[in-house]
Amino acid sequence: MPSCILAYSGGLDTSVILGWLQDQGYDVHCVYVDLGQPCEDREAILKKARDCGAASSQIVDVQEELCRDFAFPVMQWQAYYEGLYLLGTSIARPLISKVCLQIARDLGADAYAHGATGKGNDQCRFQLAAEALDPQVKLIAPWRIQEFRDLFPGRTEMIAYCNEKNIPVKASVAKPYSSDENCLHISYEAGELEDLMVNGVDLVDFGMTVSPQQAPDAIEKVTIEFEKGVPTKLNGDPKSALQMVLDLNEIGGRNGVGQIDIVENRFVGMKSRGVYEAPGMTILYAAHRYLEQLTMDRDLMHLRDRMSPEVAEMVYYGFWYTAKMDALFEFINAAQKWTTGTIELALYKGNIQVESRQSPYSLYDEGIATMEGGGAYNQDDAEGFLRIQGLPSRVQGQVTPREY
Repeated sequence: MPSCILAYSGGLDTSVILGWLQDQGYDVHCVYVDLGQPCEDREAILKKARDCGAASSQIVDVQEELCRDFAFPVMQWQAYYEGLYLLGTSIARPLISKVCLQIARDLGADAYAHGATGKGNDQCRFQLAAEALDPQVKLIAPWRIQEFRDLFPGRTEMIAYCNEKNIPVKASVAKPYSSDENCLHISYEAGELEDLMVNGVDLVDFGMTVSPQQAPDAIEKVTIEFEKGVPTKLNGDPKSALQMVLDLNEIGGRNGVGQIDIVENRFVGMKSRGVYEAPGMTILYAAHRYLEQLTMDRDLMHLRDRMSPEVAEMVYYGFWYTAKMDALFEFINAAQKWTTGTIELALYKGNIQVESRQSPYSLYDEGIATMEGGGAYNQDDAEGFLRIQGLPSRVQGQVTPREY
């Protein structure tokens, strides 16, 4: 009998897919990739899979790896998709595929299945990552199979199937939106959020953050230390990558930091509306940028900033395991060599301000930058500098005069 790895959450979709795969003749091994999702009982989810006939079920906790090896390198790129989105869902998907394929290899499974829909971005991220890691992978995406969609055109049919198979599910009424959470962020989409006349921030019951209006009427200060672009200490205390994110989620959350409401361009071509919250990563992006302002050479920073939107696009689309991305991560490792220092921030009702900044590799020289008399900068040098810079324009102005 062929066997299959299923990226399993225990919710309605993957519960139905587990039963359907068994109906197709597969031995199904369920894998719950722990990214920090909230759930009532992870062990109960695994037991449910086994009770429903799964050949095996297991949890793989990758929260530390997600923060250390996936989120932090993207943060070092200062990568925002379309200027706002910190890519919290996008970053996690290639890691899920990697874990599932590792287990498929260990168990000798024949296929890898996931529950992503045929309209969204996640199907792209899962598949592009899987095929890059195992070019021969057999990937099963039930929502892209007509037979599956004919059987399950909606939730009513899925719930009826679970009842028939004695699969326990929470068959509640539809929520006004759907959400997806990991330790980096929470995303909210669909349902009433598809109406652009609805205020998304007012509609969503945020799980990590309070609204800025409800945040304390007092500034909270936070100090973050970096070594080579990696945040290592919070308020003087050493932190692992995961603990850094979790602690900053709590601090940023109570101060209303990190909420956005955007209409974005999906990889599959449509526009979609999403509301996101990412308090910890929003703080880290800000602190990291403030530190780079001290330590990063101008031309290197401008080059990085020109490339950053392309990195964000690659992450969003799912091109994580590619030669281009490998080279870009090598580049950012070199670019972060001197990004070491300490940043103190002030958080207030959703806002982030810098209080102080210091680095042993600071390129800021007060003696050069001062607007006071004297100093190490000779203003006479600017005359020749500007004559050389203006030479092409003067020549062009003589040949093709401009009206003014």
